[in-house]
Amino acid sequence: MTAIETTRPRRSMGLFNNIKFFVLCHGILQLAQLLVSGYLKGSITTIERRYGFSSQMSGLLAAFNEVGNTVLIVFVSFFGSRVHRPRCIGIGAMIASMGVFLIALPHFIGGEYKYTGFNSNTEDNSSGLCQSQYISHEEESNQKCNTKMNSTVVYPIFLLGQLLLGIGGVPIQPFGISYIDDYAGKRSSPFYLGILFAVTVIGPALGYMMSSFFLRFFVDVDKISPEKILLKNGDARWVGAWWLGFLIAATLLFLTSLPYLFFPKKMSKEEVEEIPAEPSTEKMMEDKKPATDTMEEVSLTEFLKSFPTIISRTLRTPIYLLVVLAQVNIAAMVAGLATFMGKFIEKQFAQTASFSNMMMGAINIPSAMVGKWLEELYYASWV
Repeated sequence: MTAIETTRPRRSMGLFNNIKFFVLCHGILQLAQLLVSGYLKGSITTIERRYGFSSQMSGLLAAFNEVGNTVLIVFVSFFGSRVHRPRCIGIGAMIASMGVFLIALPHFIGGEYKYTGFNSNTEDNSSGLCQSQYISHEEESNQKCNTKMNSTVVYPIFLLGQLLLGIGGVPIQPFGISYIDDYAGKRSSPFYLGILFAVTVIGPALGYMMSSFFLRFFVDVDKISPEKILLKNGDARWVGAWWLGFLIAATLLFLTSLPYLFFPKKMSKEEVEEIPAEPSTEKMMEDKKPATDTMEEVSLTEFLKSFPTIISRTLRTPIYLLVVLAQVNIAAMVAGLATFMGKFIEKQFAQTASFSNMMMGAINIPSAMVGKWLEELYYASWV
C-alpha cells in the first residue's frame, strides 16, 4: 500500500477530523475568551463609577474568575485523558458565555443613570467620582455625583458572572493544548501552539480597544433618546456603555463554542507529507495507548490521595520552584497594571476612560509584545 493510498481515507473523513481546523476554532475561541478579560479590565473603572464600588471591590471583582479556575484546574490533570476533550471545551465555553451575559445583567435590571446638576470643568477633568474643587463644601455634603444602585444587589451578580467565567474557562486552554499536541504532526505542533500563545496577547489588546470604542457611548443609550443626553464624554459624571461589549463578547464566545460539539474524541494523527505513511504512525499510537490505559486504572480517590505527595515532591525541585515564583511575580505585576493602570491615567493625567483604554490596548500591550519578541530573538542568538 502506497503513501498516497493511505492518505485518501483521511481526507474524506470530514472537516472536523482536521487538526488544522481545530487549531483555527481554538484560536478564535481563545481570542473571544481573552477579549472578555481585556474588556472587563478596560471597563472596571466605569463599572466602579456607575455602581459606586470601592477600589478594593473592583480589584476583587477583576480577580474573582480565578476562584473557580483555581479550584477546578486540579481535576483537569486527572480527567484530561478520560473525557471527550473537545466537547468539554465547548460546554465550558458555553458556561463562560453565560457568565459574561450575567455580568451585563445589572444594566437591564436597574433604572436609568442619575447624576447631579453641578457643572464640571471639562478642560480639567480628573475623572473622579466627585470634583469638590468645583463645588462648595455645603453643596458637596448635600449631593452625590451619581445615584448608585444598591451594591449589595449588583455586586453579587458581578461576582457570580466572574465565577462562571472562571469555571467555564478551566478546560479551554489545557484540553486544547493537549488535544493539539496529541494529534498534530511532530513538526507542526510547535507552530500551532505558537499561534495560540500569540492569540493570548492579541485578545486582551482587542478587549481594551473595544472598551475604548463603546465607552464613548452614553450608558443609557438604549433607554433614552440622544437629544436628552446632556453630558459629554469629557465630563466627570460621564459613564460609558460598558454593557454593550459584554453582550457582543458573550455572543461571540457562545458561537465559537458550537463547533467543539462536532469534533471527535480521537482524531487521525496528522502526517507530514515528506514522510511516507508507514506502520510507524500506528506504532506511535499504540505506544501511547498503554500509558492511557494505566492512567485509567487510577481512580479519582487514589489520585486525590496521591496529589499532596506529588505536589510536595514537585515543590522540592529548586529550578521548578524558582520558575513558578518568577511567573507568579510577573503575573501579579501584570494583573495590577492591567486592572488599575487605566484608572491611574484617568485621574493623574485628566483623561477619559476611552482614551486610557486606547493607550493600554494600542500602545502598552503591543509594546510588551515587541519586547517579548526581542527577548526571544536575543536568547535564540545564544543557542
